Amino acid sequence: MTTFRDLNLASEIIEATTDMGFEEPTPIQTKTIPLALEGKDLIGRAQTGTGKTAAFGIPIVDKCDPTVNHIQAIVITPTRELAIQVAEELNKIGHNKGIKSLPIYGGQDIERQIRALKKGVQVVIGTPGRLMDHMRRRTIRLQQLKMVVLDEADEMLNMGFREDIEEILEQVPEQRQTLLFSATIPPHIKNLARKFMHNPETININPSEVTVRNITQQYIEIPESKKLDVLCRFLDIYNSEMTMIFSRTKKRVDEISEALTKRGYSAEGIHGDLTQGQRDHVMRKFKSGSVEILVATDVAGRGLDISGVTHVYNFDIPQDPESYVHRIGRTGRAGETGVSTTFVTPREIGHLRVIEELTKQKITRKPVPTVSEAFEGLQRMVVESLLVAVEKGDNQEYEALAKSLLEEHDSVTLLSTALKMLTKEPVDAPAVELSSAPPIKVREENKNRSKKRNYSDKKTNHHKKYNKKGRAKTR
Repeated sequence: MTTFRDLNLASEIIEATTDMGFEEPTPIQTKTIPLALEGKDLIGRAQTGTGKTAAFGIPIVDKCDPTVNHIQAIVITPTRELAIQVAEELNKIGHNKGIKSLPIYGGQDIERQIRALKKGVQVVIGTPGRLMDHMRRRTIRLQQLKMVVLDEADEMLNMGFREDIEEILEQVPEQRQTLLFSATIPPHIKNLARKFMHNPETININPSEVTVRNITQQYIEIPESKKLDVLCRFLDIYNSEMTMIFSRTKKRVDEISEALTKRGYSAEGIHGDLTQGQRDHVMRKFKSGSVEILVATDVAGRGLDISGVTHVYNFDIPQDPESYVHRIGRTGRAGETGVSTTFVTPREIGHLRVIEELTKQKITRKPVPTVSEAFEGLQRMVVESLLVAVEKGDNQEYEALAKSLLEEHDSVTLLSTALKMLTKEPVDAPAVELSSAPPIKVREENKNRSKKRNYSDKKTNHHKKYNKKGRAKTR
């Protein structure tokens, strides 16, 4: 087994990986870090959930000099959320060495970012549009740049950022190291690499190699009309403090989060129609624990790296295998275990088999949980909460009342009655009408189980229809 010590890293970085809960490097880290430390340009084909942030973050921290308050590395990301997540992880990796990372993105006050830049940072993580804004203002100077990372390159090009990325790369020093990470390597990624990279080495991490050994993958076959009720049963049975639910459309995200809230669950939704301030507010609530359930679209959920998520529910089956890998990768991180449950209607079973075959992952069929199982889960939750309160011992003001009650009633009757009152018994809630999910369109070659077809082709063509508008909206 390879360890981080085997990668010849500085003691400060090894200590940081231990503090972050990393037990051993993932396949992408094992293959990438040694080559990156040698200074080679790299193309890494890997999905979110493979540990690629640390794969480029560790070499960045290793190569940066904390005594130099100039930007020595930049990471370009497609979304604000991913920029924030990458910056958080790089700050953890670089904390002991004194390497400071700063996220910059549209939607945040640029003057605030300028003040932070003036204090001195070694690494900047940003979206293409906001990076260019700072470069035009000359508030970001890249003369001492050592490394450039393109994270989720295929997503950036699909979103219409090709010209921006090329302009940025044309202005950085020619003598620099470039690392490119992408879930797929279509022709336009290869063209970008030929133009701006020096003899890059390619590292392939296939979906079947994604670190999912800590994730229990299961599915249930269920009619569309029963999904919400069954979802609530799962939530009651497992009572997770951090749960993510994925849906295919923004409208469905709003409907699911609203329906869950009406049923007494602590839920919020996140998707592309929210302002940046709204999205940041939702994420702060989820990370702090004031919201236990986050409902998201694939686009909003992409790149989110939140420790502690124990359960992921695919309320709608993902459109393609890559989306499936991205979704389930939100749990089972940093050595923790997780459970992924996919809701599949009878007509979508064939599409599930395609996902299984192309990811080389077996997804176990599970029966629909019963109401009695949900009720047992609720009872367990109440008992656990009660025992935690007992351990705290902050109940002196109730002792006199308890003693007087015990003089008139036996303890078993009193405790069982209290548990009943505390337990939110399952009720036949009125049916909530959710808009139907758009049907899965499986290509004919996928029905024939062709493994050669690249799923990104469809996504790329789709984005071409609105590149110009999308680019302006996502800067």
